[in-house]
Amino acid sequence: LAAVLDLYNRAVVGWSLKPRLGDDLVLTALNQALLRHPVEKGLVFHTDRGGQYRGHQMELLLLRHGIRLSLGRRGDCYDNAAMESFFSTLKSELVNRVELETELEARRLTYDYIEVYYNRQRRHTALNYQTPVEYANEDHS
Repeated sequence: LAAVLDLYNRAVVGWSLKPRLGDDLVLTALNQALLRHPVEKGLVFHTDRGGQYRGHQMELLLLRHGIRLSLGRRGDCYDNAAMESFFSTLKSELVNRVELETELEARRLTYDYIEVYYNRQRRHTALNYQTPVEYANEDHS
């Protein structure tokens, strides 16, 4: 699973689930995020140092949209803390609670968790106990 998290409201704005980790996995997740949200000037895409984030196709995609790549520092697990928190939550609330039989079942449950529950129903302490959708729709000026 690759996911793109909007740090403003903690919503998962793009994700991809494939049998293997690779460039296509993260490109699909980022492309989904780009389709859902227009790029604003100065957008930074922060990732860990995985090779799938540093490939030529990723570089072209980021360049085409004017997005700056930010890579986490070596050995600093806190550098990508928001994403680590999302995956920890996903594991404790979904992955560790079910036994998946098929890839299709994994895809369906992941969709339900992210698109129905996490973004629209799950309250986040970082958002003053609002859901990502509620927080995004509120005026914060």
